[in-house]
Amino acid sequence: MTEKLWGGRFSEKPDEFLEEFTASVDYDVRLYREDIEGSIAHARMLGETGVITKKESREIIRGLRQILREIEKGEFVPSRKDEDIHMNVEKRLHEIIGDLAGKLHTGRSRNDQVATDLRLHAARAIEDLVGLLGELKRSLVEKAYEYRNVVMPEYTHLQRAQPVLFAHHLLAYVEMLERDEERFLQAKERTLVLPLGSAACTGTSFPLDREMVRKELGFRSVSKNSVDAVSDRDFVAEFLFCVSLTMIHLSRLCEELVLWMSEEFGFIDLPDSLCTGSSIMPQKKNPDMAELVRGKAGRAVGNLVALLTTLKGLPLSYNRDLQEDKEPFFDSLDTLRGSLRAVKLMIEGLSLNVERIRESLPGGYLTATDLAEYLVKKGVPFRKAHEVTGKIVRYAVEGGKALEDLTLEEFKKFSRLIEEDVYRVVDPEESVKGKDLPGGTSPRRVMRRLRELRRKR
Repeated sequence: MTEKLWGGRFSEKPDEFLEEFTASVDYDVRLYREDIEGSIAHARMLGETGVITKKESREIIRGLRQILREIEKGEFVPSRKDEDIHMNVEKRLHEIIGDLAGKLHTGRSRNDQVATDLRLHAARAIEDLVGLLGELKRSLVEKAYEYRNVVMPEYTHLQRAQPVLFAHHLLAYVEMLERDEERFLQAKERTLVLPLGSAACTGTSFPLDREMVRKELGFRSVSKNSVDAVSDRDFVAEFLFCVSLTMIHLSRLCEELVLWMSEEFGFIDLPDSLCTGSSIMPQKKNPDMAELVRGKAGRAVGNLVALLTTLKGLPLSYNRDLQEDKEPFFDSLDTLRGSLRAVKLMIEGLSLNVERIRESLPGGYLTATDLAEYLVKKGVPFRKAHEVTGKIVRYAVEGGKALEDLTLEEFKKFSRLIEEDVYRVVDPEESVKGKDLPGGTSPRRVMRRLRELRRKR
């Protein structure tokens, strides 16, 4: 057996730098389980179709299972000298069962082998991420339920806009995560297409039973074009997009946690155990986990852009450039896993400063829109009602008063239609009650949504 499994055509040993530069085992070692499972399914199929004998098939499978146990116990550590996890496994198999190991690669190439391994790993990673998304959604729902009666200012342009239930605001992130979960599961369906059997790029002359392998490995279908199968990395790009968008959603939430925890807002507090201090300023309590999640969102987006840039100029079919798919894949996977756990801890530990939030409600003229709608209900055209309300707000600003502090006489200076019932209209608590339509922030609608989400657990 030659030192390199592909070395028969070469008259010189590989340069040491070539070996170092092209090695991928440092990161694709994470595919060891999928690689061995795929090889077991391939070996079993070779035996069933008569390409090799069933006895040979059983002996190969025995050796592969031994390698799996050795890796998991730390008894066999794949080496960079053997390039990648696939070559490491095959070389170790040769050490265990001898030349019979050379029959395992019948009818396949590393091209379709690695695509199979990565697709299988990606599908399993998606299942794990969907589970973590579910845990975070539950934490958000429970925190929303805990503070279901708290009214806070909602913002547009980071300026105070209208009163909203804190629970309604928090559930907006649940909606984002619901979409993220749906995207991941849709991506999983497109990921579970079996490339094995495509060989290097054109298929093989051996009578492989691809459907048998598909069933054993749990793929949804087999690939329909061998050229596409070995060169397609759409599933990795789609995975990285799903990760990037989820990280952006987490980043938006973390930005709000950072803002709300500032002295200027003072809406929330996080446990000391989830914050850090300053090396020079003794008073500091910094929400570093939230800031790091916010920062890591850029890292995830960078991984997506890196892969798309790699793919954009590749001719068909396989090119070694595609080896560059794994580092961004694993990095983004690990980044999202850690970020989901971090945000879940922060949400569960978060406490609201209810009194501070209540004190903030009179500022910002949050119920001005309600006042305009009040005039519309009295027969005033909306544009006119908007103009009148704007003048009332300007009058209140110049006088240093909140809307609820104006007297009825002051209100009537701007419209004789305004009556005593206006004070209910400019009350933030009454404002949220009035948004009683599907998707609105009324307590009744929010509780209905909370009940739906809690039943889904």
